[in-house]
Order: sequence, then structure tokens, then C-alpha cells
Amino acid sequence: MSSEMTGEAEEMKDDEDEEEMKDRYDDGGDEGFSVLSDLPVEITERRPTCHTCCRPVKVCLCPYLPTHPLDVSTCLYIVQHPAEESRVLRTVPLLAACLPPVKCKVFIGRRFTDERHPELAAVCKDAHTLLLYPGAAAADLEDLASDFATTYHNVILIDGTWSQAKDMFLRNSLFRLPKQVQLRSISSSQYVIRTQPTNMCVSTLECAAVVLSIIEKNQNIQEVLLKPLQALCSFQLQHGAQIHHSKEHLIRNGQYNKILPQNKRKIRRMQKLISNPNI
Repeated sequence: MSSEMTGEAEEMKDDEDEEEMKDRYDDGGDEGFSVLSDLPVEITERRPTCHTCCRPVKVCLCPYLPTHPLDVSTCLYIVQHPAEESRVLRTVPLLAACLPPVKCKVFIGRRFTDERHPELAAVCKDAHTLLLYPGAAAADLEDLASDFATTYHNVILIDGTWSQAKDMFLRNSLFRLPKQVQLRSISSSQYVIRTQPTNMCVSTLECAAVVLSIIEKNQNIQEVLLKPLQALCSFQLQHGAQIHHSKEHLIRNGQYNKILPQNKRKIRRMQKLISNPNI
């Protein structure tokens, strides 16, 4: 009996000790929180941003934009991968700033359907719409017999990395409706602050500049559209950015420092870059 009483007393004492420790912990936690809450909070102000080019005022690109939006008959429809929207150094906002709002429309998403995007669906079904995407089925834009001067045209461009653009092209049946075109020849990208897969890959703005200069038969358009891109790259390089060579260039010159892929399909792609005679 006495042993049972002793056991119960010990259990009660253990419970009391446990409660006491818990109270101490709780009091200490509240005290620690109150100390933290009393610490001064440093308020940092965001850099002023230009409402036109969406760049910090210190590196505003508005002086490099045309005084008035370019007068073009072609309407560009940019289908943009959602990941591009969060990138700081994008080229589509610069393109949109150079054109009238009705001539440059941006649709963000991965999948596009008649029900969710009726305007884009109607454009895809229009006989005067072209979709810029390279491939065996694509016609060279420079060789089209269409008289661009006598009728309006729409051009759809896919904005994203090459893998994102490929995924969007293959998974959207709407993009099979317009006539598919490609650029036969194009200069190396001036978007030197971002790595391109090959020397022939260029930014969305550069594609649009070439397309509009061909359709509108006006080479000055290309010069005007590239001006803010050149300024953007110049500003970034002045503030510590490095020139990015294409992955093709790095591999050919033994400067590609990342681990080479083990996947056979990716290895073949790498070998194709290395053996590309257009470098």
C-alpha cells in the first residue's frame, strides 16, 4: 500500500514539474516574442518606376522609344508562357511600348481554347493570320507570294524559352490553324544579357522587328524596335552584367561549364549544336 502511495506521489510530482516547465517555456516564448516585436523595423522604399517602360527611373528606356507608336497595318499577337511574365529583363514590354495597343496584344498562359480565349481563337481561324514557328512545315516568310501591302495580316509569336515554346506549340491545336512561317536568315541576337541555345536564336522583340520590316516593307522599323533593346543591354552591362554567349558557342569552344546531360536525346541535341556549321 505504501509503495502504491509512493508511486502515485512520484507521478503527481512529475506531472507538477512538467506543468511548471511548460509554464516557464510559455512565459519565455511570450517574452521572446515581445522583445522581437519591439525591435525597430527598417522601412525600405522601392525604387521609383517609370509607368511607360516599367523600368526603374534611373535606367528609364523612354528616351530610346519612338516619340509616337509606329504606324503599322500588321497586328501582333504574343502568346506568352506564364514564366516569362515574372522575368525582370523581358523584351515584350519594350515591343508593346513601340506599337499602338491595338497592334500588339499579349495573351498569357500555357493552353488556349475557343471557350477561354475566343478573340485569339478567331485570329487563329483568320485566313490572314501567320504563326511564326520554325519547322519542316514552315514556309519562309521572305518567299511568301502574298501582297502584304493590299491586305492586313496578323502574326502570332510564342514568347518563352525554346522548350516552353515547343510545348505550347505542340499542345495547342489552335496553333495548327494559321499558316506556319519562319525566318530564313536572321542576324545573331543583340540580346546579349541572356543565354540563347544557338547563335541563330533571337528574342521575341528581335523576331517581331524582322517580321514587321518584311511585311510592312520598311527596314526602318527594325532599327526603331531594336534601339530600346540595345539600350537595355547597355545599361545592364554598365551595372555589372556579363555578355552571354549562346550555348552553341560555349560548347564549340570548350567553355560550357555545366554538367553535360546523361539523357540520350539531350546528348544528341548537344552533338547537333557542336556540329552546327552555321556557328
